[in-house]
Amino acid sequence: MSDLNPETRNYIGGQLVGASSGATFENVNPATEEVIGVCSDGTKEDMDAAIAAARQAFDETDWSTNAAFRGKVLRQFHAALEEAKEELRAIVVAEAGSPILLTHQVQTNAFIDAMPYFADLAENYEYESAMSNIDFMGMSNRRILRHEAAGVVGAITPWNFPLYLNLCKIGPALAAGCTMVLKPPPDTPWCATALGRLFAEKTDLPAGVLNIVASSDHMVGEILTTDPRVDVITFTGSTATGRRIMECAAPTVKKVFLELGGKSANIVLDDADFAKAVGFAGTTCVHGGQGCAIPTRLLLPRSRYDEGVAIAKAAFENVPYGDPTDPSKLQGPQVSKKQQERVLEYIEKGKQEGAKCIVGGGVPAHLPKGYFVEPTLFIDVDPDSTIAQEEIFGPVLAVIPFDDDDDAVRIANNSIYGLSGAVSSGSEERALAVARRIRTGTLAVNGGMWFHQDTPFGGYKQSGVGRENGVLGFEEYLEVKVMGLPGRP
Repeated sequence: MSDLNPETRNYIGGQLVGASSGATFENVNPATEEVIGVCSDGTKEDMDAAIAAARQAFDETDWSTNAAFRGKVLRQFHAALEEAKEELRAIVVAEAGSPILLTHQVQTNAFIDAMPYFADLAENYEYESAMSNIDFMGMSNRRILRHEAAGVVGAITPWNFPLYLNLCKIGPALAAGCTMVLKPPPDTPWCATALGRLFAEKTDLPAGVLNIVASSDHMVGEILTTDPRVDVITFTGSTATGRRIMECAAPTVKKVFLELGGKSANIVLDDADFAKAVGFAGTTCVHGGQGCAIPTRLLLPRSRYDEGVAIAKAAFENVPYGDPTDPSKLQGPQVSKKQQERVLEYIEKGKQEGAKCIVGGGVPAHLPKGYFVEPTLFIDVDPDSTIAQEEIFGPVLAVIPFDDDDDAVRIANNSIYGLSGAVSSGSEERALAVARRIRTGTLAVNGGMWFHQDTPFGGYKQSGVGRENGVLGFEEYLEVKVMGLPGRP
């Protein structure tokens, strides 16, 4: 992959810089296990410098109040992203192991295309509006409702959809007038550092407004959660890490919003089109199952259970997986050896707890290189078992029988998570009635899709706090102020 031309430097205070220590860390292609290059290994001192730059840019420039300028810079950034789109696509495939098929939607194109949306929000959002007049202590009073940039944002992103998640934090945060320090994961650093180069070379972004610190040390990112100069933390990743972030942010009472794990249920009711609703079960394996909103529990009615299992089995036996550069593949590798081993441990746990593994269950013999796991289908899964309750983040589907609609709702809601899911029925009214009872942030009803830059995405329960994208996601980066004035004579 010598044609990748990656940016290996961090972006701090408007400059592309190596680590203060001079150290680098290796970037590994998970499909080949080959080292494809290095990245600057940011230090605690680098993070301190980045936070200082972001604080100064927020406090001493007009970035937070100049909405027209913010819109202009985001449009410049969009043009730069378009110009670099194929380079970015290649980086996503090489370091994340994403199937190239997926880059033409979520992984690359979707949020490059979303930048004008955030530019429009920056320019056209109603930051200040009049509220109704009130009487207080015998006096008439006017009120003004004002939204202002929340301050310095610490953004911590994961490796599964790295470019998309970096962009869907940078776009609204900068649009709202915040400054930012972005800490990407060590598995996929170039999807962040590439953006630093685009801002540095192709836009008029003031120094310090955006800073990007890649590091092999997760503790470098944790500094963002404790530093009093940081006002907001936005994090996408595991629920366990989300809990840690809330704990670290508590002493300085930061605004925290989190997009965390999921254990989404796909409910197929007894009057559904099984060929369609169950036939797509193999999509659990998209990108190696490394997606928080992917349905990983398939709920089938007992009256049609065997029929549903047969369809799901055929779907899993025919999932196209392997080389992510092959546009026919739906599933690539797990992102790392560690992640591959984690998924395999869950598969063994499922077998030990009595679920029947009828497809896959191991490392594919025909793919000796790369961190691949076979598409794996379990049936007769106990709803309270480990593989039905914990997020595996692999190409593993648990099939669970249910008795009636009430039982399906009970099983679907029997989770600490509440991120996404699906419901299928021959009756839209019936499907919606069930969907309204599922405690999740998003739901696909009869195959309908909700994903878009204007969709507020997030979850109930331990799937997160707050929402990302859309107007609600933009407003996560704003503070609210109310000003009272005497009524006019």
